[in-house]
Amino acid sequence: MSSFIKPKVFNNLLKVQPKLTIPRKQVVRQYSSRPVVEASNGPTQRKKVTIHTLNNLHKKQIPISMLTAYDYPSGLWVEKSEADICLIGDSLGMVALGYPDTSSVTLEDMIHHSKAAFRGSKTAFRVVDLPMGTYELRPQLALETCFKIIKDTGAEAVKLEGGHEQTGVINTLTQSGVAVVGHIGLTPQRLSQLGGFRIQGKTADNAMRLVEDALAVQESGAIMMILECMPTLVAKMITQHLSIPTIGIGAGAYCSGQVLVTPDAIGMYDRFVPKFCKQYAQITPTVVESLKAYNDEVKKGQFPTDANSYPMAEGEEELFLHKFNQRYLNGGLEFAEL
Repeated sequence: MSSFIKPKVFNNLLKVQPKLTIPRKQVVRQYSSRPVVEASNGPTQRKKVTIHTLNNLHKKQIPISMLTAYDYPSGLWVEKSEADICLIGDSLGMVALGYPDTSSVTLEDMIHHSKAAFRGSKTAFRVVDLPMGTYELRPQLALETCFKIIKDTGAEAVKLEGGHEQTGVINTLTQSGVAVVGHIGLTPQRLSQLGGFRIQGKTADNAMRLVEDALAVQESGAIMMILECMPTLVAKMITQHLSIPTIGIGAGAYCSGQVLVTPDAIGMYDRFVPKFCKQYAQITPTVVESLKAYNDEVKKGQFPTDANSYPMAEGEEELFLHKFNQRYLNGGLEFAEL
């Protein structure tokens, strides 16, 4: 701690600060472009999570949970976990498609995987990432991308990376009825520019730039914001001075909610696990051992057994062997025994 900051003063910094008031040029309605559809996967299914649901959680200071999905099984996992938000992140490029980073992900990739994942996740609020190169050049391109994603996948919101430089795009989208989730801090689509996976906002000046980015994204009409890889204090100050929910990933415990990449959280990804990720399971060793056991049993003739096989109808085996022998073996060979 700096000698210029007395402990009492520093502790006061951690207390709730008054929200910054910035005049809005226009009122942006926080509505999704998708209608509310009640899930019908059984009588005990929870109600559909909507933007209003998320805003109510935020108002009551109940943490919001978000998980990623990339296909039908992972979408079903998110659904059964009862996470509030199902995000189809462009992280699918790394954890599902084997790319070295997210920059290779295409719009077609996102749509294909989103459609599959949302077949499994019915009640969570559905968000889809805008892949690199599909929104940055001009607002019209972003609109075309979003309309295609929403129509093809049933997404209720889109997520895009960037701060003040993306405010024009965000404003255009929100005014056209598209719900936007912002994303500042470590933005994976800009890893080359950022110098790799590095914590953002470690200095006072850089932290202030993140605060300014957050305020600009909110002012443009975003419904919520991802805060990735930044010091806890910075994320806390941003969260306290925004009126929209913040979802943290590597941003400490003071955000309005949290998100993790599902394969990281359950031990599926084989390359690296970020420091900020807690692994709640290690399923890869279990899966690998199970498949090795299968392979071994096949090689030894131990699988399948009668328990894994189907018999013919009673009395039909002898008739079938007789017909087979007459047609294909010319009646010259004895019946094979089952």
